[in-house]
Amino acid sequence: MSDLSAFPITKKWSAKNPAILQLYSLPTPNGVKVAIALEELGLAYEPHRIEFGPDGVKSPEFISLNPNGRIPAIIDPDGPDGKPIGLFESGAILVYLAEKTGKLIPADAAGRYETLAWVMFQMSGIGPMFGQFGHFHKFAADKVANNPYPAERYRDESRRLLSILEERLKDRPWIMGDEYTIADITTFPWIRGADIFYGGREALGYADFPHVMAWLERCVARPASQKGLEIPAKA
Repeated sequence: MSDLSAFPITKKWSAKNPAILQLYSLPTPNGVKVAIALEELGLAYEPHRIEFGPDGVKSPEFISLNPNGRIPAIIDPDGPDGKPIGLFESGAILVYLAEKTGKLIPADAAGRYETLAWVMFQMSGIGPMFGQFGHFHKFAADKVANNPYPAERYRDESRRLLSILEERLKDRPWIMGDEYTIADITTFPWIRGADIFYGGREALGYADFPHVMAWLERCVARPASQKGLEIPAKA
């Protein structure tokens, strides 16, 4: 039996099966990435739903695993050298899982680094910019009613990023070509989320990006995506 007692988070969210990977998350654009990857990889895992607020992501137990107080995070009891490891940041977790299994990332060095570049493109660009767009478009619209600059700035930058993705996908089914990778998994939940969570489809002009939209449909249609998009489920 694996011993996860060194991780304080397991005191608040106990592991029913400490021998398998523990996922601490919510079904948000960032949170679903890891569940989708785990489903694609066929790895056994136990999901824990971590809500926003002082009893969830801001609790001392969760902060002990991710000092930044954001989902997702994981504990893998079978980490490097067979020792448990705790990780946070969705991009880092995806890279870890891909390298652990040798899947969802090209085997050749050039392909691997190119995939990582597209993962970073999402982490540094699409995620932050779409997040800020959603904040001002939906959640803080009343606060900027007399000042359109914030919403317009993040809308325009989000559209610029979509145009880069559109160009990339015009002659290939997946970001890396014929191979579905963590570059797709890290990116498509944000394109979907800007519509599902923020109601931004029209504001972002999704109709202007047909290759992105076709790719998004392919991503969402995958069986692993269908499962992972709903994990962790509500109790």
